[in-house]
Amino acid sequence: MNLVNPLAEAYAEKYTSAEEALLQELADYTLSHHRESVMLSGQVQGQLLGMISCMIRPQRILEIGTFTGYSALCLCQGLAPGGQLHTIELREADSALARSYFDRSVHAGRIISHTGNALDILPGLDETWDLVFIDADKPAYIRYFNLVFPRLRKNGFILADNVLFHGQVLQEPVKGKSAKGIQAFNDFIRERTDIEKVMVTVRDGLYLIRKL
Repeated sequence: MNLVNPLAEAYAEKYTSAEEALLQELADYTLSHHRESVMLSGQVQGQLLGMISCMIRPQRILEIGTFTGYSALCLCQGLAPGGQLHTIELREADSALARSYFDRSVHAGRIISHTGNALDILPGLDETWDLVFIDADKPAYIRYFNLVFPRLRKNGFILADNVLFHGQVLQEPVKGKSAKGIQAFNDFIRERTDIEKVMVTVRDGLYLIRKL
């Protein structure tokens, strides 16, 4: 399902800041070589992540789901002096590819890459987060949220990706493990009173969540 009119997407790209050279190279490589390249954030969402980061000026960013590293590089754009980004990727091949681009970026040394299951790694990260980006195993979104929310500072932000999940959450009944996981997460977020939230219909849906 095309959630956004392809003509509107192309128009938005035309009027969005161009990717820097390293991001463009990473995007081109991912699209050409990765069988799951649809997972790439891409120019418009990547610039949105970077702009949100620049607004917040976070000291500590957490990313759950590195993929090939595109979104992490975008999120780093707003890091405050002395800030760090921790990113977690389950698959070693993707983690290694992302690290190869991190090492070539101006943010080298500020990105800490973890490889393994985020549910195992998160309890061991003794940080207070300013900004969290969730973009990993969809059925685990609620578990990720519950692990990071106590460590999110007041007025800190959680961004959750793919909350429209290719339009599958718009169908009745919702089918498939991942779509059901996203629907459960969306319902879970809607009912909470300790946050403010807005769902943005960019790309595959992005939930912006602020801790009160």
